[in-house]
Amino acid sequence: MTTQNKPTTKWGINNDYGTLTDVLLGKPDFFQWVEAGPLIGRTLANAHKTGAKFDLQLAMAQHAEMVSVYENNGVRCHYLDADKVLHRNFFARDSSAMTPWGALICHMQLKVRRADYITAIKFYQDNHIPIWQFASAGHFEGGDFNIIAPGKVLIGYCGERSEKAGSEQVAEFVRAEGWEAVVAPISREFVHMDGLIVPLAKNLAVACIDAMEPWLVDIIKGWGIEIVDVSYNEAKNLGVNLVALGNDKVLSMVGAVDLNAKMRALGFEVYDPDMSMFTLGGGGVHCLCQALHREDEPLTS
Repeated sequence: MTTQNKPTTKWGINNDYGTLTDVLLGKPDFFQWVEAGPLIGRTLANAHKTGAKFDLQLAMAQHAEMVSVYENNGVRCHYLDADKVLHRNFFARDSSAMTPWGALICHMQLKVRRADYITAIKFYQDNHIPIWQFASAGHFEGGDFNIIAPGKVLIGYCGERSEKAGSEQVAEFVRAEGWEAVVAPISREFVHMDGLIVPLAKNLAVACIDAMEPWLVDIIKGWGIEIVDVSYNEAKNLGVNLVALGNDKVLSMVGAVDLNAKMRALGFEVYDPDMSMFTLGGGGVHCLCQALHREDEPLTS
């Protein structure tokens, strides 16, 4: 199934914190809140007490504000086709994952998202972006493909979305390219690995240590990664789910109050739009994007 084994020139990433130049997004034209896992499940179950209500126009406005952050920072935005049937495909993180070798096409488990790979494949083919591999051994989703540093990838699975067999297969793909890949189970309430840890800068990541197994934290620290700790309360509301733009700039969200303060104290310029229609609906800004190209960083030893 491999179409190209050499690193791409125009496309591809070997890190998730270098200067972002191109990003894949979607268009939430047909967005709706439906049962789609524990995050939105919690929103729907508690709506009679919280008053949380879906508003498509507000969602569109919030998405547009996020896009403006990218554009104002010189990031070229590319889009999956909107689809009335695939009405959650704008969470562009999960139907594919970008690598140094091209795109990994994922195999999603939720019935409401199972065919999202169609719009992902169409995008890559239409834009002449190499497809590297296809997840096929079990369900696997892009939010569980987490490049922590050049040459080092964390791959998660909670069972309800990515499965162990799918994650192990993807790890073998990575190892065959000479990179290190660590597979780890995660709690279903965080859905994907990018709900637990996301790179912020070289040798620096945001993570919820309380929600991670100690052995996994030891591996991350053994890689020389310093962790900006995120409280369990902020993490369960997608506080970790941010996007490093490069050049000490970060796209976060308004709800991550304590984390945003920590990052600003470290000297980062933090953009924190209100993305509540999406966080209540199952995903944050990291879930909404797939980096297509970043400036390369040297491989770590």
